[in-house]
This record gives sequence, structure tokens and C-alpha cells, in this order.
Amino acid sequence: MEQVPCCDPQLIESVVEGLCRERSRDPLVHRHHHDVPLPSVETLSEIMEMLRSVLFPGYFGPSELRVETMRYYTGATLDRVERLLSEQVRRGFCYECTLARRKEGCEGCDARARNITDKFLQELPRVRDLLATDAMAAYEGDPAALSPGETVFCYPSMTALANHRIAHELFRLGVPLIPRILSEQAHSKTGIDLHPGATVGERFFMDHGTGIVIGETCIIGNNVRLYQGVTLGAKSFPLDESGNPIKGIPRHPVVEDDAIIYAGATILGRVTIGKGAVVGGNVWLTRDVAPGSRILQGRLVETAFQHGAGI
Repeated sequence: MEQVPCCDPQLIESVVEGLCRERSRDPLVHRHHHDVPLPSVETLSEIMEMLRSVLFPGYFGPSELRVETMRYYTGATLDRVERLLSEQVRRGFCYECTLARRKEGCEGCDARARNITDKFLQELPRVRDLLATDAMAAYEGDPAALSPGETVFCYPSMTALANHRIAHELFRLGVPLIPRILSEQAHSKTGIDLHPGATVGERFFMDHGTGIVIGETCIIGNNVRLYQGVTLGAKSFPLDESGNPIKGIPRHPVVEDDAIIYAGATILGRVTIGKGAVVGGNVWLTRDVAPGSRILQGRLVETAFQHGAGI
């Protein structure tokens, strides 16, 4: 058999030299202080799957789980979640320290991480209650759904919301980086881009879901339904004196209770879609919509031309 020749060592050396040039690597290499690495995407995926198995027992995790063993399984799983998540949150805080170029040690980060992880775990029963309302909204809002369990097991809306409601709690508690990682993991699976900073009420359903974009400062009320391709985005970014976007200010829509937004609609800026309003498909909005309104595209106007006249 003919042997494949080895790669030219000089070629490898030149490529390594190019990749290690300071100008090339500067924005793409993480220089951590105190020997603390970045949060692990793999470990965060494991944590998310363990939390999913606790929030939806029997659907995810051990399928043979019984009521008699649920307390033991839940306790053992949360014990492991606490240890793993506390370490990942600590890494997130140390990453923030590195960005701020703080030279002191990370002892404070360690204590903050444990405290925040405990606060997060205390919120899980409330998160579970919210997800139960989401499952019922999906079941009641989709004639194709045969049971709430089907929506839990199969619907991208529920996958994205499980990640979001967990990520939002961590975001609210001030955890850096990790909420975005959890949200982007759901984004890659479902095609739903839901920022962890967005505030989402009860009974939220994203029918089909693919292509939905919901920005950081969105506020979504109760019993809201969106269809595929909806964008709740920002119209523009105010700049500071250096020309950089000002971050953290409200710039995305507020969608009040019982509103429905159909496929392909784009709503930009800090506008309010009023209670019970209906926004039709492919509508472009940059203004408030009154409660109970129906916003639809203009009617098609047919015009006939003969022999090219009027074109």
C-alpha cells in the first residue's frame, strides 16, 4: 500500500507562527488570570440536561423514574447540579474580572458563585410552574397537539423556553456569559433566538418557532402567542460620545397580555403591542398598537396594462 507522505514540517511551523502572531490572536485568545479557565460548554450542556430531567421527570433523564423514587432522584441530581453550576458561575465571574483587568484573587468570585447558585436553585419550583403554563398554552393553542406531554417532549417552543427560563434566572442574578451560552444552545437546536434578558410571562407559546428573534429588553406579557419568523428587535442603537452603542437601555418591544403576532411580522423599537392586539403576517411595525387592534397588510390592488402602457 502506498504511504501518504508526511506534512512538510516547515509548512506546519509557518502556519503555527502565523496563528500565534499577537496581532492575529489578540481579540480571539482568552488570557485568564488566577489559572481559572472559561466556563465549559460541555459541562453547561450536562447541567441543562440534568435540570431538564428534574423539571420534566420521566420525559427527560431516566424514563423508568417512578413517583416513589422521584424525591431521591431529584435530590441527588440537584446536589450534582449545585456543585457543577457553582464552579461554572465562578468561572464566569473570573472571566468578568479578566475583562476588567482586576488583578486581585478570585476568592470573592468563589463566595459569590456559591451564593448565587443557592439563590438560583430556590427559584426552580417557580420556573417549573411557569413551564407548566407554557406546556398548557402549547397544547391548547395547537390543534395538532394531542397532549401537554407531546408539547414537552417534541415542541421547539418548550425546548427554547426551558433554556430561557433557566438562563433568565441566572441573567437576573447577575451571572455573566453563562446565560448567553445556555440561550445559544437552544438557538442552535430550535432556530429560536431568545435573549436571556427578555422578560417572558406565563403561558407563552411560539408556534413552529423557527426564525423567531426576541431581543434582550423585550417584555412579553401573559398568554402571548408568536408564530415562526417573528422579530421583536431594536430599531436603532443610540451611540455614546465615542461612537459605541449604549448598552442596557430599553430598545425592544413590549407585548402585552393575550396578543398574537403572526408569521414573519417585524416589530422594532420600544413600542407597545397592546393587550389582545393581533398583528398579521409579514407586517412591519415601528409604532405602538392600541389594545384590541388588528394590524394587517394593505389589500392587493390589481392594475391591468395593455401593450406596455403605464409601465
